[in-house]
Amino acid sequence: MAAKVFESIGKFGLALAVAGGVVNSALYNVDAGHRAVIFDGFHGVQDIVEGEGTHFLLPWVRKPIIFDCHSRPRNVSVITGSKDLQNVNITLRILFWPIVSQLPRIFTSIGEDYDERVLLSITTNILKSAVASATFGLILDDVSLTHLTFWKENHCEIS
Repeated sequence: MAAKVFESIGKFGLALAVAGGVVNSALYNVDAGHRAVIFDGFHGVQDIVEGEGTHFLLPWVRKPIIFDCHSRPRNVSVITGSKDLQNVNITLRILFWPIVSQLPRIFTSIGEDYDERVLLSITTNILKSAVASATFGLILDDVSLTHLTFWKENHCEIS
């Protein structure tokens, strides 16, 4: 009789563990300052951006991609030319964050490593006095020169 009770308890415990695993895989958390874009295996990237908190999704069908939406600093080094044809090494410190409503487009067109891919080109455009608008879905909060070095002149005179 005791063996049947322990067998029932074991089966109940196994069923409870399996049910807990399924529920755990169906829940995900979005921490403060982060947002989630949902990738659906049948429909692709959803246009809805999930906010902070605990959310439910269909396990193995949908996957959350979590983005950090805090203002983050990034140092970018660029070599450019001056008016008098000298090479100038400039290091910029940029504070940036993604526009939350643009996260699905950022993920589909650029990828999760969007900052690695576009900040160098945006910085180069800024240095060349081009307008760096929000075409990449990023807000540049502050751009500061942190290092400026002129290269030594190597010239020869032509007579």
